[in-house]
Amino acid sequence: MDYAIRAEGLRKRYGDKQAVDGVDLLVPSGSILGVLGPNGAGKTTTVRMLATLLPPDEGRAEVAGHDVVAEAKAVRARIGLTGQYAAVDQRLTGRENLYLIGVLQRLGRRGAKARADELIERFGLTDAANKLSRTYSGGMRRRLDLAASLLAKPAVLFLDEPTTGLDPASRNDLWDMIRAEVAGGLTVLLTTQYLEEADQLADRIAVVDQGQVIADGTPEELKRKVGAERLDITVAHATDAPAVVSALASATTEVPTVGDDGRTVSLTLPGGTLGISTAMAALGEARVELADLAVRRPTLDDVFIALTGGGRDPEGSTE
Repeated sequence: MDYAIRAEGLRKRYGDKQAVDGVDLLVPSGSILGVLGPNGAGKTTTVRMLATLLPPDEGRAEVAGHDVVAEAKAVRARIGLTGQYAAVDQRLTGRENLYLIGVLQRLGRRGAKARADELIERFGLTDAANKLSRTYSGGMRRRLDLAASLLAKPAVLFLDEPTTGLDPASRNDLWDMIRAEVAGGLTVLLTTQYLEEADQLADRIAVVDQGQVIADGTPEELKRKVGAERLDITVAHATDAPAVVSALASATTEVPTVGDDGRTVSLTLPGGTLGISTAMAALGEARVELADLAVRRPTLDDVFIALTGGGRDPEGSTE
């Protein structure tokens, strides 16, 4: 398999703080790796090392086939980077921002203009292209920032929390644009604290905590590690909850639990659809009035909480 990113044993220390402590990553070309972790887990430091902005203290990494230390210049020529905040010059128009960056990336005046025009159209910025970027909405600035990172047609794109602060509609628009670029062969490493974002975009996810990768896999693989599906039954009257518990306990090998509200009974369903049919038959025998019934699968929120304890932001932590 062709890997766009390879990292082995990356380490980085700031004083007495071990920010990254032996990170290993493999990202196949043309895929999206989502990197999740609490504040201070080492996500941004890892991205900075892979993008040649920081030298690792130990370990090695290759991006787009080049060593990030020995061939840093070659790596920079093959990557794009979008940080946590839109890096656009608000004194320039959207078109001027893209043209300037294109010239700085040595596309030439004609090449920079052609590429800027192409990206303006692709990212839906035509109507605002000649307006000062300080007049742009947050979503438009992020689209302009993403377009700027793609000017030189990189092989690998690093997105460090790219949708922070965006409304749901703007976030969905940006997701669609990222998917379109990946469909064209781009490789993306995405750090995010929006678990839905990782679930929607990532082919694989690496969970980072205290500078180490503590779990990785597809979103579905990680969800299965947390537990099986769960049946949540809410009775209309709290006095009926014991009858539901008794009926389910007699029909399954699992132990039903009652929620803090006294009305919601939960049951793990390791048997999938078979477990659901057994539970439903037991409920029919109980003859109680139900207010709600739902089968719930583990989410990435469950994965995140189970693996990291819910996240932390230690005083003095360094990403």
